[in-house]
Amino acid sequence: MRTALVPGLCALLVLPAGTASATAADSTRPQPYAFTPGARTVGGAASTGTAERLAPGRVYRSSLPRNGELSYRLDLTAADTAYVPVTAVPPPGTTVSATDGIKVSVRDAHGTPCSFASARFGAGLSARPVTALGQREAGRTVCRGGGTYYVLVQRLDAEGSGTAAPAQPWDLEIAPVTEPRPVRAGATSAPRDWDSATPEPPTGEPRDRSGGTGFASARPLDQGVWRTALVPGETRFYKVPVDWGRQLHASVELDGAQGHGYVGGALNLSVYNPVRGYVEDTAVGYTGTRKPAVLAPLPPVEYANRHAAPAAVTSVRFAGDYYLVLHLSEQLTGLFGQGPFGVTLRVRVAGQAHAGPQYAGQPVPGDVFTVTQQDREAALTGNPDGGGGDRGMKLVAIGGIGLGTVLLAVLAGWTVAARRAQTRVSAQKPTA
Repeated sequence: MRTALVPGLCALLVLPAGTASATAADSTRPQPYAFTPGARTVGGAASTGTAERLAPGRVYRSSLPRNGELSYRLDLTAADTAYVPVTAVPPPGTTVSATDGIKVSVRDAHGTPCSFASARFGAGLSARPVTALGQREAGRTVCRGGGTYYVLVQRLDAEGSGTAAPAQPWDLEIAPVTEPRPVRAGATSAPRDWDSATPEPPTGEPRDRSGGTGFASARPLDQGVWRTALVPGETRFYKVPVDWGRQLHASVELDGAQGHGYVGGALNLSVYNPVRGYVEDTAVGYTGTRKPAVLAPLPPVEYANRHAAPAAVTSVRFAGDYYLVLHLSEQLTGLFGQGPFGVTLRVRVAGQAHAGPQYAGQPVPGDVFTVTQQDREAALTGNPDGGGGDRGMKLVAIGGIGLGTVLLAVLAGWTVAARRAQTRVSAQKPTA
C-alpha cells in the first residue's frame, strides 16, 4: 500500500514547480480568449430555413468561415426587446487589416432588417476579440410583432488579409438577452441636460489587478487607479458595476519603453454595456513615450437614453456591468519588444444612484440589469464572488502553502493508520 501511494505523493510534490515553470514560459505570450464555461456549440446555417434556435439567457459557441453568411433563429414575443451580441475571436497570429471584422444584423421572417452593426479591428492592425450587437427593439415601426426572427453574421475581410488561403475560421461567442417593456411608459426623448465635462482622473497609488480573458471572466473593478501588464496581442476584460443615474469615466496610460518608431492604435480601451453592446473606445498612438488616452464623457445611465441618436448615449440605457476591454497591439513587438508593458487604468463612477424602471416581466437572464451589494463588494475586492482576496491567489495558495498542509495531514493519517494496523497485528500474534 505504501509503495502505491508514494508515486502519487511525488506527483503532488512536483506539481507547483511545474506549474510555475509553465506560467513563466507563458508570461510573454497572449492568453487565449476564455469562452463562457458550459457554452453550447451551435452550427450557423447557410440559409434561414435550417437555422438553429438561440435561447435568450444561454451562451453559444460557433464558427465563422471567411466567405458566406451564417444564420441563427430567435423566437420572440411582441413585448420583449432582444439583444444578440456576437464576439468574433480570430486565431492567434491572424493577419488583419483595419477594416476587417464582423457584421451582425437581425431580420424578421420576411427578411425585413431590424438592425445592422459591425465591429472592426481598427488602426492597431492586431487581431483581437471584437463584438457587434444585433437587436430587435419592441415598439418600433418595423419588426414589432412576435414570432420568428433571424440573426445573420457575416465576416468582413479586406483583400489579401487572413493567415492563409483559405483563411482559418474565426470562433464566435453569442449571448442573447431579452429586456421586457416597463410597466409605465416613460419619457420618449433622451435627457438633454447632463454633465458632459471630462472630470479629473483619479489619483493615488495604483493597485495591481489583472483582467480576465473574456466577458465571462471579466475582473470586477471599482473606482480608482489600477495597474496591470500586457504583452503585444493580448486582450484583457474588466467590469464596473454602474447603477441607474451613475456616470462612468475611464482613461488608460501605456508605460514608456525602449525602441524607435510609431504604432497607431497601440493600446485600445473599449467600453461595452451589460448586453455587450459597443459604447465607445479610445486608443493610444505610441512612440515609446508614456502617453494617456481618455474616453469621451458618457452620460449617466438612464432608460430614456435609448431615444438618443449617438451610440455613446443610446447604448448607456440600463444599469449593470459595464465592460472595459484593453488590447495591446501585436505591432509593438517589432519596434519595442515582446514586453510585458505596464498599463495604468483610471476609473471614476460619479452621480447619484436611483431606482430604475419597473419592468412588466423578467429580463433573461434575470440579473443582467441589476447592481447588487455583492457586485459592489466584488468591485472592491476584485473577487467575482464578492469575498475578500483574489480567487486566483486562493488557488495558488491551495497549490502551494495549502498543499503542504494537506500533505502533512495525509502523512499524519498514514502514520495513525499504520500504528493502528501494527497494534492489531501485534494483538493477533500468539504469545510464547
